[in-house]
Amino acid sequence: MGLRDFFLDNVTKVSDEQKKNIKENLWSKCVNCGEISYKQEIGRCMYTCPVCGYHYALKAKHKIEILIDEGTFFPIDEGLSPLDPLKFKDSKKYTDRIKAAQKKTGLNDAYISGRAKLGGIDVNIGAIEFGFMGGSMGSVVGEKICRLIEDAVERKCSVITISASGGARMQESILSLMQMAKTSAALSLLRKYKLAHISILTDPTAGGVTASYSMLGDVNLAEPGAFIGFAGPRVIEQTIRQKLPDGFQRSEFLLSHGMIDAIVHRMKMRDTLINLLQFFG
Repeated sequence: MGLRDFFLDNVTKVSDEQKKNIKENLWSKCVNCGEISYKQEIGRCMYTCPVCGYHYALKAKHKIEILIDEGTFFPIDEGLSPLDPLKFKDSKKYTDRIKAAQKKTGLNDAYISGRAKLGGIDVNIGAIEFGFMGGSMGSVVGEKICRLIEDAVERKCSVITISASGGARMQESILSLMQMAKTSAALSLLRKYKLAHISILTDPTAGGVTASYSMLGDVNLAEPGAFIGFAGPRVIEQTIRQKLPDGFQRSEFLLSHGMIDAIVHRMKMRDTLINLLQFFG
């Protein structure tokens, strides 16, 4: 049974007559298939379309909460904040952009990390908040990922990373690009101590994040339809002067070309992770 058939069989269909009587704040039209569904039903489907399975964007903390055992998350390194060693300024000062992002998200930077349990198994888990400057990876994000890995080595547990990023943070220049090598090198600690890294790629995962730790999982999982790539398709087409194939850089395309291990629907992700954690021991 396909995902579409699964949802059609397991979710109550809203009739055209019912749609007319639904209050505006109670329903939502899917941006993918155009079907109207109760927002409550979308929530029960972990914020995916009950009809076509389209995955709505979630905040990093919600991505973590729907996976782990309830009430088990213990954040670490919350106090780390970015500096401005380059005194960078474009149309705005970098410091002003940081303050605006902090006010918008309530976070010090774009990464949430901590300890948790998943199916009763100890795990270290971290996620990028795309709402913080496009989830860009600067020195703080790289440092928090490395500390998450080092803490996992001490606890002798696996690491789960959840990515959604536009890439390296240009305002930090080489200090940002260094995080690609830094996070990749840190993962060698897990291999040394035979601990697992499970990478979950969500829409979008691009640039330096794709070119470093997010594609270095022992198992790389992706949500359906997620954009995953280094350079954007427009840049690639202009460079190679060729039309790209349909679905290029979407998770389905990457799976068919052996770049990821599996595409997992959000409703099945928790069970999949538990099975993998049990397998890795």
